Amino acid sequence: HRILKLLRDPREQIQFPNTEEMPPPQKKPGKQGSSAQLSQMDKQAEDAVTPIDALATQYKTDLNKGLSTKKAAEILERDGPNELEKPPKPTLLLLFLMQLTSFIIILLMVSAVASVLVNATGPKAGDPLSYTTGIAIGIIVLINAGIAAWTESKAGDALEALSKMTQANIYVLRDGKEVQVAVPTVVAGDIVVLGTGDVVPADLRLFEAKDFKVSEMALTGEPDDVAKTHKVKEKKDGAPEKLTPETMAFSGCSITSGVGKGLVVDTGMSTRIGRIAQLINGDAGARKTTCFCFPDTSANQTPLQQNLNKLGARIGVLAIIICIGIFIIGWLTDRKDPSNPDSPAWLYMILVSVTLAVAAIPEGIPLCVTISLSIGCSDMVQQEVLVRKIAAVETLGSASVICSDKTGTLTEGKMTMVGMYAAGTTYEVTGKGFDPEVGGVMRGDGTDGKNDMGVKSSLLTAILCCNTTLSKEKDEAGVMKWTPKGNSSEAPIVVAARKVGLSENIASDYPRVLEVPFSSSRKMMLTVSKVGGTHLCAGGMPLPPGTNYLAVCKGAPNYIIDLCCEQLRADGSVDKLTDDDKANILKIVDGYSARALCVLAIASRPMSKMPYDESNDDITTDQKFEACRKQLRLIGLVASIDPERDGVPDSVVAARGAGIRVVMITGDYLLTAIAIAKNVNILQPSDDVETSAMDCANLRPDGEYLRPEEMDMITRSTRVFARAKPEDKLEIVKSIQRQGQVAAMTGDGVNDAPALNQADIGVAMGIQGTEVAKGASDMVLTDDNFCSIVNAVEKGRSIYAGIQKFVAFIMSVHIAEVMQIFICIVVGIPVMRTPLQILFLILVTDLPPSIALGMEPGEAHILKMRPRPKEEPIVLMWMWLAMIMNGAVLTVVVVAVYLISLINYCDGEVLQSNIYLLDSYEVRLSKAQTVAFISLVWSENIRAYISRSFTNPMWHDILGNKHMQKAIVMAQICLYVAVLTPYLSDRILGLRGLEIGFFGWVLALAGPVGCFILSESCKLISAYQAKKHQDSLSMADTPPAAAPIKVVGSKNAKMAAPVPVQPVKKGWFQCCMGGIF
Repeated sequence: HRILKLLRDPREQIQFPNTEEMPPPQKKPGKQGSSAQLSQMDKQAEDAVTPIDALATQYKTDLNKGLSTKKAAEILERDGPNELEKPPKPTLLLLFLMQLTSFIIILLMVSAVASVLVNATGPKAGDPLSYTTGIAIGIIVLINAGIAAWTESKAGDALEALSKMTQANIYVLRDGKEVQVAVPTVVAGDIVVLGTGDVVPADLRLFEAKDFKVSEMALTGEPDDVAKTHKVKEKKDGAPEKLTPETMAFSGCSITSGVGKGLVVDTGMSTRIGRIAQLINGDAGARKTTCFCFPDTSANQTPLQQNLNKLGARIGVLAIIICIGIFIIGWLTDRKDPSNPDSPAWLYMILVSVTLAVAAIPEGIPLCVTISLSIGCSDMVQQEVLVRKIAAVETLGSASVICSDKTGTLTEGKMTMVGMYAAGTTYEVTGKGFDPEVGGVMRGDGTDGKNDMGVKSSLLTAILCCNTTLSKEKDEAGVMKWTPKGNSSEAPIVVAARKVGLSENIASDYPRVLEVPFSSSRKMMLTVSKVGGTHLCAGGMPLPPGTNYLAVCKGAPNYIIDLCCEQLRADGSVDKLTDDDKANILKIVDGYSARALCVLAIASRPMSKMPYDESNDDITTDQKFEACRKQLRLIGLVASIDPERDGVPDSVVAARGAGIRVVMITGDYLLTAIAIAKNVNILQPSDDVETSAMDCANLRPDGEYLRPEEMDMITRSTRVFARAKPEDKLEIVKSIQRQGQVAAMTGDGVNDAPALNQADIGVAMGIQGTEVAKGASDMVLTDDNFCSIVNAVEKGRSIYAGIQKFVAFIMSVHIAEVMQIFICIVVGIPVMRTPLQILFLILVTDLPPSIALGMEPGEAHILKMRPRPKEEPIVLMWMWLAMIMNGAVLTVVVVAVYLISLINYCDGEVLQSNIYLLDSYEVRLSKAQTVAFISLVWSENIRAYISRSFTNPMWHDILGNKHMQKAIVMAQICLYVAVLTPYLSDRILGLRGLEIGFFGWVLALAGPVGCFILSESCKLISAYQAKKHQDSLSMADTPPAAAPIKVVGSKNAKMAAPVPVQPVKKGWFQCCMGGIF
């Protein structure tokens, strides 16, 4: 109730349940006396009305220069980072202890202790070697826990480093310069520069605000954007109290429009959102813990990890049931420890059963998954992809549709002006890149046109409506290059203006009094500047007498032209803009668009005074915009080329081969979008443009969106959506998802956040993207390049395939180990491995190759496979069959080797009851077990190489995974140390590698040879089943045939109903496995 009360009325004083547990309030410079005792809300209320100069003095900062770097570092050291408190990272010791809390590990440790206790009370209590089994089991369990803890710690470090790379940045003033810093380094007293799409980094007092609105939904629950101002207003009588002060912007709120500057007054847990977090933590109690009081990290698991944990738990239940059965059979048949016949049978069978349960339960799967995902995310950084949500790695393999922006993603985002239409005349602009010293403006007949009145007027008015600057800077190689700073669409205007002789600082001669920033809803930007004289500039258009202000609009041609009622002529005169004139100008726009050029229109309006009461602070920005954009005069058009990025056409083709449909969604004119789509292979020569490309206005013909079934029919075949609004993206994504497709959506703006959040994979732009868009995304492209998306899909598929491979490997090995021991117990032959040997195998031959398989490079044909269905289980039916077949192969070959060894070393006897009657039976049996042990290690190593692919033979690129070579070498070294080191091998592990002779080593070699032949034969069956599975996915993905659709605007227009995709039929095995696992 206190939380809800605070959210409803943030002015309410927070009363914490236990003030002694709360951290002390943040210390502020200059806060002394009674004001230091004020509550946080009272303090912020005071900050909201204190004169800004006094507040700056209080915080010892300069509004124009900000803090010094040294001072900011001192404050950061004093107050700590600007972030909410989070649980401390588990230490290596804590991770180690958490490994020991597993139920099966506890059982194993209890069994080891029982073994020691029984031997301590038996006839061999004085013999230290009688305690070998119990002590060695304990040591191996501790070593295994140590390795798991260290590996998990390293994986956590990798994910933490990745998280730091995705931290939000913000611009602040430091030492008089505008610099970008990480949000956690923002300190009290910093001057923050804010713009549309930023997230407010801390609680701050505004002292500049232009059309500044924020979304405070996360703080107050208010759904509407809240207008902010830098002016302190007196409260009017009878006016309702506002939820938050108008002059304050609070941490975590996103900026939906406008620009501003603010002075940071609170950071971290001292912010309003931080105080709420404290209250929530106070009510919710301490961190979630497990029954052993260790941190509960289950909430951080991805769906894949959760599903695999459930799989492991269900397999564990099945394994425990089997082990209980083995225990009962062994106990009833009086199976005793060959090395200690005096010990009771029940103790030996407990050790065997519990150890076998450890071998059967795939406890290494969660660890291997964590390692694979963390290393995969780190590898993606090298491919210019920052993964913000690790679950996105899993979803990437299912992506079937990529909805991409155009500018900067499919294209370079480095626009160059190549043409312009000014005062009724068409011009060509020459040059390349951003160098204003190369090229010029030419008339149609090839003569220089840079001094023409229309050219200068068009470019100067456009400059007055720009915020982009151009200057020479050193690049990474130390070479001076012309570099624009600001919006990419404004850069060609600034460059062209310098080409015709307009000075670098010419805009400062026309003081700006109003700016309405570009928005996706307005489709234009508007500024009003002060002007004087009879002409705009030397050689520019004449101004009507009494002109004091000039309003300029720059934006989408169709929107700008609709607002114009007159046009500028080449001689400086002004004519009425008729409907025929508009149609002719739009034809010019079409001509530019057909050449894949981006076109902007420039219009102006001379005014003697502002068309609204400037003294009225209640007039909104939208009202000012509506008043100033009336009676516009068309000045000209500018056309710029944005070449497609290198590699994008090939990446689109590769995506198509991977069964992924690429859809371009752009705000550009339809003809421009079609031309670019053809250049990058999104539209193919055989495509019907009438049905493959569409203006988004057709999605909402009556102002409302089409019915879902109508929308779905359009999005099923359309690959280009032009003149799109952010809300169109959201509807397109919903439509794609209704069809069972998995959609990746790119976005960079504030209004793209809903679509990014709705998409299965939200992809934000790292360069042009806003912090709001990044916060709503699953991953960020650091280079804004479409090719990186396709590379990420390929990497995501590789990671998922690697996880499938090591799961199949671990499961087949565990199935084999259970089957081998079960056969020994049931048939009556001596158990081929002791509990200690089983644990050694788990530690040496299972875990390292499994981790190596998780890092397996993607197969060459992975992008030629169909996207997997989103709900498809990690282990498919044909994979289960492959695991069972390979487990049976391992069992057959190793049991065969063991039986032959028993016959050779035990005078032809194989049954336990007969072998125990032989002289020196312990030594004889140990030799047979050693041969089986060596054969199993070699066979499992061969199986690790075979498991690198479900379809390709083992020798295909056999050395392609360097991690596998390391794992196998380590396994071989450990094997020979275990079987050849005196005392360790014979007295502790019960192995006699020095005594098995040449025959034993050759016989052991028969196991891996047989495993290789039989497993590769089984792979033929697996390859056939995998191909059938891919064929079924291809059939399911084939869109139903439909007649070409034309949207006529009527919501009642009859359209063909979508043909439902028939689900793939499942056999009894798949149904059973799906239900159990």
